[in-house]
Amino acid sequence: MAQQAITTAEWLQLLQVGTLDVKGVLPWSSNYSFLVNICPNTAVWEAFPTLPRNAFDDIRAVYKPRRGERPLWDFTQGTLCQRERAAFLVSDALGWDLIPPTVLREGDHGTGSVQLFITHDPEAHYFTFEGEPLFRDALQKTVILDIIINNADRKAGHVLLEEREEGDRLWLIDHGICFHTEYKLRTVIWEFAGEPIPADLLTDLETFSNKLATNEGGLRTNLTRLLAQAEVEALQKRTLRLYHEAKFVSPGPGRHYPWPPV
Repeated sequence: MAQQAITTAEWLQLLQVGTLDVKGVLPWSSNYSFLVNICPNTAVWEAFPTLPRNAFDDIRAVYKPRRGERPLWDFTQGTLCQRERAAFLVSDALGWDLIPPTVLREGDHGTGSVQLFITHDPEAHYFTFEGEPLFRDALQKTVILDIIINNADRKAGHVLLEEREEGDRLWLIDHGICFHTEYKLRTVIWEFAGEPIPADLLTDLETFSNKLATNEGGLRTNLTRLLAQAEVEALQKRTLRLYHEAKFVSPGPGRHYPWPPV
């Protein structure tokens, strides 16, 4: 099933109702992460009645159950999967399509996040395409997103390169430790530090801030179901601060790179 053939809303529906067939544990993950196939069932056929039977061949996702999360001293236990979903909602509300469709649902190992798996070049990461003009816009959006969601772990390997006939594009993954109320930003992407934010991206920030403030489309309600009220308020404040400062932040004192960096 070609990923560009259906909408984000349809991907979300498929991830939400399809049967999860666990294929194995993904190596090198800090928390338990499973590669799953999304298999058709009655709910899927009812949702997509016009698609052929082979349309759902080889649709994969990453399932991160709550019970497999490693305890962290500074994040509430059992909330990382919720933060994965919240990060997707923010990216989607910005209109940037940076994070693969992500839902929160039940699976064989309990409640967890389920995110569409992106077929990508495993040898490519941020350090292999840093500074390339082709990805400048996507990387600037990545930096802005990381600032407002307060991403504590933007490793180079959390930026994926998908090679497509219509043109290569970037995807962002692993957003389990975001949205803290205290400053936690740790990222390898500092190439725009101190530069002015382009006007069109400032407009997107303003639009997002208004959506959050007015609960447009239920955005604030949905985020409050996933995050603490104080975390949603901190998201709003960071967004407004960045909008008014209108420039990319520079590294502050203390630790500002994740470890390991890739």
